[in-house]
Amino acid sequence: MNTDENDFLIDSGKLSAAALAKKHRLEHDPSCRRDPMEYFPEMEQIDSDVRERVITAMDDYDESRYTAVDVRRALDHEHCSIEDFKALLSTAAAPFLEEMAQRARSETSRHFGNTVYLFTPLYIANYCENYCVYCGFNCYNDIDRLQLTPEGIAHEMKVIADSGMEEILILTGESRTKSDVEYIGTACKLARKYFKNVGLEVYPMNTDDYRYLHECGADYVTVFQETYDLKKYETLHLLGHKRVWPYRFEAQERALRAGMRGVGFSALLGLSDYHKDALATALHVYYLQRRYPQAEFSLSCPRLRPIINNEKINPRDVSERVLCQILCAYRIFLPYVGITVSSRETAKFRNGIARICATKISAGVSTGIGDHEEKYTGQETGETGDAQFEIADTRSIANMYGDMASEGLQPVLNDYLYV
Repeated sequence: MNTDENDFLIDSGKLSAAALAKKHRLEHDPSCRRDPMEYFPEMEQIDSDVRERVITAMDDYDESRYTAVDVRRALDHEHCSIEDFKALLSTAAAPFLEEMAQRARSETSRHFGNTVYLFTPLYIANYCENYCVYCGFNCYNDIDRLQLTPEGIAHEMKVIADSGMEEILILTGESRTKSDVEYIGTACKLARKYFKNVGLEVYPMNTDDYRYLHECGADYVTVFQETYDLKKYETLHLLGHKRVWPYRFEAQERALRAGMRGVGFSALLGLSDYHKDALATALHVYYLQRRYPQAEFSLSCPRLRPIINNEKINPRDVSERVLCQILCAYRIFLPYVGITVSSRETAKFRNGIARICATKISAGVSTGIGDHEEKYTGQETGETGDAQFEIADTRSIANMYGDMASEGLQPVLNDYLYV
């Protein structure tokens, strides 16, 4: 797509005839798509063997080889090896779910006590230059687009902070044109005035950009790889910088080199074979954890959710029981790593999983733009932008806090001190 066509598309949200023709070609003619392994000229390439190690292990993984004997052996070991973890992710482990949950709960209690951290995501813009077929923000989806002004960002942050929240996750659509590094940096500086802990979930950047955002107040960076299956990845990400698979994979390592305190990882379960994606996600953490032992690492485990103009998008083969198995396996294999379960899941599931292995839960969530005051106070606001996906758990911060406490957990808003 040429620059003028793309600019028209993301500004208006309406598709021109030329844009529609381009969309059709992208969907039906693979030859017009960019090589997903080819970096754009401005993209930094780093020297790291982590990607090769992760993908080699994922490609070699055949979950059907594992039996109940392998699972039994894995659960009997005091420390979970990579081979044990593979067994725990396999179909053979399904009958052992209750025992896995007990082991996961023991590991969580040992390393995190009975605490569960609460945070709120804040979407500040939904403009996007990528065509990802499963995402509500994609540049070909006809939605209401909005970018908050600094004043609008500050207003949303004050509404959230007045509710008692002390940690925020700032998100944007992936548009370097509409949400450039300086714009995101301004949001970080504003967030530091209201919150003790500031996270980012934005497009992948070079090391220097991450360093700048860290100086602006960002503490950690989360990047969803979506799927580690390259063949599947290139059929889902048809246009934009996000199509460059290795640049996305290496984002967390660039952020750590830039001085970020922590990084988060995730595959979007349901896009491809969840056994392989879960393995690759955990190994991505495992190898970087050994390279950067000073950093904090966290895992998310989202499933597909319906989006505007496509309510039929749902996770393939990933039931709540399967999701629970994956999360328990994560905890047993990576006992020190934080695990976040988002509002994509139901209140009942999140209440239960927080007692077993989750350590961070979102609350008071909106995936739209500029509507926190209406959601929190009932007062109508001005212009708003459409949401990225539908959420399943709509509880307020106060309700989430109370529910976690009623589960015997200690809700924590922040435990960082800045000196």
